[in-house]
Amino acid sequence: MPKITYIGAGSSTFAARLITDLVATPDLEKGTFALVDIDAERLELSRQVAEKVIGVSGRDWQVTATTDRAEALPGSDYVINSIEVAGLDCVEPDYEIPLKYGVDQCIGDTIGPGGIFKALRTGPAWLEIIADVGRLAPKAIVMNYTNPMSILTLAASRASSLSVVGLCHSVQGTSRLLAGFLDISYQELEWRCAGINHNAWFTTLAHHGEDLYPRLRELARRPEVYEQDPVRFEVMLHLGAFVTESSGHFSEYVPYFRKRPDLIRKYTRDGYLGESGFYARNWPTWRQVNSAVVRELVAGDLQLELTRSHEYASYIVEAVELDRPVEIHGNVLNEGWIENLPPGNVEVACRIDGAGIHPCRFGPLPEQLAALNRVHMAVHELVVQALLERDREKARLALMLDPLTAAVCSLEEISRMFDEMWEAERPSLAAFE
Repeated sequence: MPKITYIGAGSSTFAARLITDLVATPDLEKGTFALVDIDAERLELSRQVAEKVIGVSGRDWQVTATTDRAEALPGSDYVINSIEVAGLDCVEPDYEIPLKYGVDQCIGDTIGPGGIFKALRTGPAWLEIIADVGRLAPKAIVMNYTNPMSILTLAASRASSLSVVGLCHSVQGTSRLLAGFLDISYQELEWRCAGINHNAWFTTLAHHGEDLYPRLRELARRPEVYEQDPVRFEVMLHLGAFVTESSGHFSEYVPYFRKRPDLIRKYTRDGYLGESGFYARNWPTWRQVNSAVVRELVAGDLQLELTRSHEYASYIVEAVELDRPVEIHGNVLNEGWIENLPPGNVEVACRIDGAGIHPCRFGPLPEQLAALNRVHMAVHELVVQALLERDREKARLALMLDPLTAAVCSLEEISRMFDEMWEAERPSLAAFE
């Protein structure tokens, strides 16, 4: 009977999704959810929706809820993390201050000024959680869903000997998207994918052994197809592979699309296709809307369906608890899995079974793709060092290496931007003082 401790469970919509996935898992008839959040009101909402899901299922799961993770962690077999630190307070300076310097972000939570400062705010709390897991539940599998995924998962792996995996939905989501573009059954799509989170590459796309990239390149030259994902198709046409993250997100990861107003106009579109400030302008409203949806589920105003999503958490628990091997794509330390990337955090296929997580060797990436990944990994490395050593200056150096920021700003401008962001977000950076 597994015990799953969910830290950051006040993320009620996502918590509802993962809890539903787990309760809907075949033959996983009982277990315990230990929900943890420092926001008691949002925690209570998640507790209520968990009870609702269990009630609909008729299964024998139990729910506890506490604001004290030390109370919940002992005996945990799995720890899920989806914390957010000072997000509402800092989403505006994460976007507005860099924009003054010409750094135009769409999402800004993975790399770049917004992503780096999100890591600086979140990392200290995350490392305290990791220390507590190591002390109170050292055998637990830790599943991290919080961005910036690569930085936080790498920090946890460096700071502990725990079994830690970073989880995202971009690989499974993009592979299904590609099957749709190519108009073939997803079950018949043959593919290989590896790289780093949000920057992993589909190096193989095939159907019954036939290479599908020539057909995908033809499709990409049709305006009605290209317009559905302009940045990703542009990258594929020039660099040879389709990338896992959305056009809007990926446009801020590289120096090609957002360094001049004319390029932004040419390659980006509304919403997740690259809209300036899309996350900053909408996230506070999204939180309110999502909480309202969960309240409607609890009240019974919306029908609750016990269906599993493509999020990996429930498949990991099923594979380990029931020894049903499954393959996922997880974020793990690179112990030679991708030969031409350094020993940071990479996203590769992982086999999960009753013995745990087993990353699979991929081999080398095409050099042009590995080169883009290595730049990001250097930023990740410096931010992780900043977190572990509480070294503000290493974080400044990380921002100087960020591809988009470096394409737009001089070193002196980047340094001034960093200081201005630091002052604006100082209350959330107390761990460095």
